[in-house]
Amino acid sequence: MKKILNIVGFIIVAVIILFIQILGALQITEFNPKDVQDSVTINKKEDLSLIELNQELQLFSWNIGYGALDETADFFMDGGKKVYTATKDKVKSNIENIKNIVQNKNPDFVFFQEVDMSSSRSNYVREVDYFGKEFANYNATYARNYKVQFVPFPLPPLGKVDSGIMTLSKYNLIKSERISLPVSFSWPIRLANLKRCLMVNRYQIKDSTKELVMINFHLEAYDDGQGKIEQTKVLARVLKEEYDKGNYVIAGGDFNQIFSNQDLNRFKVKEGLWTPGVINVEDFHNYVPLMDDTYPTCRSLDQSYVDYVDKDNFQYYLIDGFLVSDNIEIKELNTLNYDFKYSDHNPVFLKFIVK
Repeated sequence: MKKILNIVGFIIVAVIILFIQILGALQITEFNPKDVQDSVTINKKEDLSLIELNQELQLFSWNIGYGALDETADFFMDGGKKVYTATKDKVKSNIENIKNIVQNKNPDFVFFQEVDMSSSRSNYVREVDYFGKEFANYNATYARNYKVQFVPFPLPPLGKVDSGIMTLSKYNLIKSERISLPVSFSWPIRLANLKRCLMVNRYQIKDSTKELVMINFHLEAYDDGQGKIEQTKVLARVLKEEYDKGNYVIAGGDFNQIFSNQDLNRFKVKEGLWTPGVINVEDFHNYVPLMDDTYPTCRSLDQSYVDYVDKDNFQYYLIDGFLVSDNIEIKELNTLNYDFKYSDHNPVFLKFIVK
């Protein structure tokens, strides 16, 4: 009995020491971006044209699920079982198909979310480099929002994550900045979690002193709700500041929330599944909230989509869209239905005119 107790005690001590070592390593390597800093430049094109007033422009926004959350995926954070959801070849195939779809639409601007730089979850496929090369005729900027050397949970652990958001544009870029958003989690959970942000890109307009400001983001998902609220407040403040300057502004991406002016029962959430927050659109004065509910923009990852027979009864969400300043004319808004073949999100397409 004494020998057994000694063995058990040794195991407990070893586990405690390992836990302390992991916490120490995470603390030392914690990603701590500045409140405001320059985005990472992937492509810098100096010879692009200027945006013109009354010119029709197109914007394509897509959370690509780091190339691994395709129609076959379920994921532990949504109630599924998997941590690693795609092989390396499958990740490469998914991002290639995503690239082909975007290139066929040939938009002026692209907002990507969940683009991995180098992560175990996407088999270390360098997606940022891939898109930079494949969209070589675009300016391309990148802002990290998740950088952890080793995420120690669940089992098997998620491992290394280096990921963020990416913006592409066909026009001369004045400046791109990463603006940090409030962190939703306290220590020690904070050490292995996302540090979300806004990426604010500024473009010159011909014969105008004003700018077109394009803001790409991926807001909080798995918090208790307060994180989404605090991050949305920062977004509202930034949008007000830009509007007060007289700029033309489009903010968009994955809100992980639905606008209050939408039909909240359109994609009613089943009990026990992840539930998005609700954004009060009245908090965004001088901005038009845009979400197209013709198709859902996101699906639940509690189970595989391709294996689910009754697609009408699957859990869907409407959480991707835009906030557009009222000095911009909206010509077209569409959720493009690709039936979640390559990502757990459908892309959203916007056609607009800077008046």
